[in-house]
Amino acid sequence: MKLARRTLSFHAWFLVLILGLMAAACGGPWRDGYFKKGVDRLTQEEIFEKMGPPHTAKTPALGGDAIWTYRVPYSDKDLNPMDLSGITNAANEATSLIGKGPQDGPKPTLYCYRYTLTFDEQKVLKHWKREECVPGTRSALHGD
Repeated sequence: MKLARRTLSFHAWFLVLILGLMAAACGGPWRDGYFKKGVDRLTQEEIFEKMGPPHTAKTPALGGDAIWTYRVPYSDKDLNPMDLSGITNAANEATSLIGKGPQDGPKPTLYCYRYTLTFDEQKVLKHWKREECVPGTRSALHGD
């Protein structure tokens, strides 16, 4: 009876863990959600605290919208969390940590993405977009 209860408890925790990982995988890049929820709410100061200084900042001297840009590296797993290769990579990493797998697997390819943030005169996020630093790079590498 005790063994059955322990096995059931293990299965329940395992199921919760799997569901939690699946929910986390559905989100895509965290910055997308952060900016999407932050439109008309986040200030330049809050974004600065979370992201650090922007790579470029343009603030008009005579008033108007300020534009900040950030460059961020993303892998295929970051851009498409439902890609099953991420599970394989995680399994390989886990086995290498316990000494039963390849120590040096292939490194993920990173792509440069640029976030362009537009702020109103009150320094509140008005609009944002994410695009490749060099458009078409990821498609060219994937043969799309």
